[in-house]
Amino acid sequence: MTEAAALTATPDGASTGGPAVEPEGPSGGETGGVLARLLSGRIVAGEFRPGQRLSEAALAQRFSVSRNTLREAFRVLAEQGLLEHVPHRGVSVRSPRVADVLDIYRVRRHVETGVLARADVSHPAAARMRAAVDDADRAVEARDWVAVGTANMAFHEALVALSDSPRLLRLHRQLSAELRLAFLLIGDPQTLHGRFVARNRSVLDTLAAEGGAAAARELEDYLTESERTVLGTYARLGLS
Repeated sequence: MTEAAALTATPDGASTGGPAVEPEGPSGGETGGVLARLLSGRIVAGEFRPGQRLSEAALAQRFSVSRNTLREAFRVLAEQGLLEHVPHRGVSVRSPRVADVLDIYRVRRHVETGVLARADVSHPAAARMRAAVDDADRAVEARDWVAVGTANMAFHEALVALSDSPRLLRLHRQLSAELRLAFLLIGDPQTLHGRFVARNRSVLDTLAAEGGAAAARELEDYLTESERTVLGTYARLGLS
């Protein structure tokens, strides 16, 4: 499917066959939301790097949308902390600052440990956590550290899915996208993700053997270690 066709796809992935450029009004705003999700995925995947300026003209042409639609997508992504408007320079991918990292981990500790403390290992999402850990192990063997990072994100998303709360999942996905920008800014996925593969498996095994409360305590220590790793790397690179 082409990028333009993706904007007019139905939920099952089939293209409607209609034009990608939308009329003004509510349908245009809806297309802006679809484009925001598409761009978010590209940003998280590293196609657009932190600090990179985004060309309005080039992206409007690439995705076959009007500039109004693109600006609506930019507005949504700015609210999500992925883009920022720099005076006299236009729109750029955001470079998370130390204060952002601190706040992201503060919220992650509240959300993830709170969910895990009340979790039941028989929940279907626990199987997704196990699958993500297995994916990470295979990626480590292949020394594919980007894939390790992707599997790590999948593990934590599955963990939050234990809550059965779509709102918490939306919040966590936004946090994960912002954190991925910090990881891209650092540019050392082996250091960031390699050491935590075993920690993910240990948290899951603790959930199965000792229950949610014990797993939550272990996860809190793990998230604190992860935060210190990111902040330590920021300090070494002179990032503020």
